[in-house]
Order: sequence, then C-alpha cells, then structure tokens
Amino acid sequence: MQLLEQNMQNFMQQKQQFQSQLIEVNSAIEELEKSEEAYKIIGNVMVLSKKEDLKKDLGSKKEMIELRIKTIEKQEAELKEKAKKLQGEVLSEMKE
Repeated sequence: MQLLEQNMQNFMQQKQQFQSQLIEVNSAIEELEKSEEAYKIIGNVMVLSKKEDLKKDLGSKKEMIELRIKTIEKQEAELKEKAKKLQGEVLSEMKE
C-alpha cells in the first residue's frame, strides 16, 4: 500500500513538471505570435531563426508534453484502481 502511495506521489510530481513545461510552451507560442523576429537558444548562443520553424518545434514539443501528461494520467487512474482494490481486500480480511 505504501509503495502504491509513493508511486502516486511520483506520478503527481511528474505530471506537475510536464504541466509547467506545457505552460511555458504555450506562453512561448503566444509571444511568438506577437513578435516580428524570433530567436532560438542553442547552447549559450541566441540565433535568429525562422518563425515558422520555431512554431513547428514548439508545436511538436507541446504535442509530446500533452501525450506524456495523458500517459501519466492513465497510469494514475490504473494505480488508483489497484489501491482501491487492495484496500477493499485488506478491509475484507480485517472483517473476517
């Protein structure tokens, strides 16, 4: 039971990290729409880049993050179901 709770906490932390990344990406997309020029950071250097290329990169990153969030949510749901089932088994054993 304790292991399930630890796994749930790990999933929640991962989900929060991906949600904050998603917020960053959405913010970057919004700012990109407003700006005339676009730059990309490569290592320690900021390089002028095509707006369309950056939009495509950010769109791909957004899709990947959303997919990871959905996967984590699915794993969370499965883990909750296992925990509920285990809790039911423990309670029924205690009653006997």
